[in-house]
Amino acid sequence: MKFNRYRLDNGLKILVHPDHSTPLASVCLTYNVGTKHEEAQKTGYAHLFEHLMFGGSAHAANFDAYIQQAGGENNAFTNQDMTVYYEYLPWQNLETALWLEADRMRWLRLNDALLERERKVVLEEFKESCLNEPYGDIWHHIGPLVYPNHPYQVPTIGRIPQHIADATLEDVQAFYQRYYCPSNAVLTVSGHVEPEQVLALAHKWFGDLPAGQPNTQQLPTEPPQTQRRELDVMGTVPLDALYMVFRSAGRKDPAYYTDDLITDVLAEGDAAWLYEHLVREQEIFSNVDAYLTGSVEDGLVVIEGRLGEGVNFEQAEQAVWQELERLQGAPLNQLALDKFQHCTEHNLEFGEINHLHKAINLGYYETLGDAAWVNKEKARYNAVTAANIQTRSQALFQPQACSVLRYHAKT
Repeated sequence: MKFNRYRLDNGLKILVHPDHSTPLASVCLTYNVGTKHEEAQKTGYAHLFEHLMFGGSAHAANFDAYIQQAGGENNAFTNQDMTVYYEYLPWQNLETALWLEADRMRWLRLNDALLERERKVVLEEFKESCLNEPYGDIWHHIGPLVYPNHPYQVPTIGRIPQHIADATLEDVQAFYQRYYCPSNAVLTVSGHVEPEQVLALAHKWFGDLPAGQPNTQQLPTEPPQTQRRELDVMGTVPLDALYMVFRSAGRKDPAYYTDDLITDVLAEGDAAWLYEHLVREQEIFSNVDAYLTGSVEDGLVVIEGRLGEGVNFEQAEQAVWQELERLQGAPLNQLALDKFQHCTEHNLEFGEINHLHKAINLGYYETLGDAAWVNKEKARYNAVTAANIQTRSQALFQPQACSVLRYHAKT
């Protein structure tokens, strides 16, 4: 993917990828702030701002209305590492999106009425997605279990509802002023545009905004886990569920690509090992999955499954270990590895068809450190060998490095 890179005097990074396949343009603003940057007693603020940022600004009372009138759509998402806002609309209305993003970066309308309104929305979301949803609170248990020191222990929605309930207008204003500024953001534009046009418009709307301070926060490190950890939780859920969690490579670590393919081998598709052996053949689980969290810093490999009828936790865990030992015991068949690498390559190629995905990806990789990494992903996945998977599995899946959570269904 070819792109042009610019930087304004106030620190705003700008990346532009011309894509004339459609008459549309996508705008993405990636802010280097996520849950991991929050204060210990003021969690959930990054997610709260995902809502507050649509409350209007000094010169645009209704953000959504302007985008809709311009024939576009918009949304946002937050995770533990960063917060992303995006729009896509006819290319002729590109300036509308840039104006709106600049206006809420500098002149967001923050007042008691807006805070109270969005506070209620977030607290209701907390209730529906975590407290009242079966297994919805799982990351409130897994996080502290595997990250005793690192702020990844806090889910994106926040540690407890009370932190949002207690948020004051002064609290959210301070968060906004600290993190929502040009020097802590990446603006990416993809679509039917020309780089010089985007740069001129960026200068027009963002050039005079005060730089602010880039987020250089130093976070606590999480030492290697050297002892097995266990936790039993009981809740109103349909089936007992087992979660086995291992620390994995961070997103910028070369080992990340091997870890990602390992989870594909275990759980990608009906022919994956865990489904084929533990669901279809042995009926140990009614369903099973393995995935990588993909965190910027040390992430997690999570293996989870809901137990089959008559199966206890000890049997289920033993069955998973048998599959992991198979992976450790002999190199993967090359044809099988080729299949997973081809599938990954297909997914990466498909992601580059949509100009919105390209804008989001450019902002993501630039926030990681270098947007050019987007062009190296396929080669990095394809460079993983069967021997790499075997060796990495041996290092990754160690009993003393395993955190086990048993979620018991109330009887």
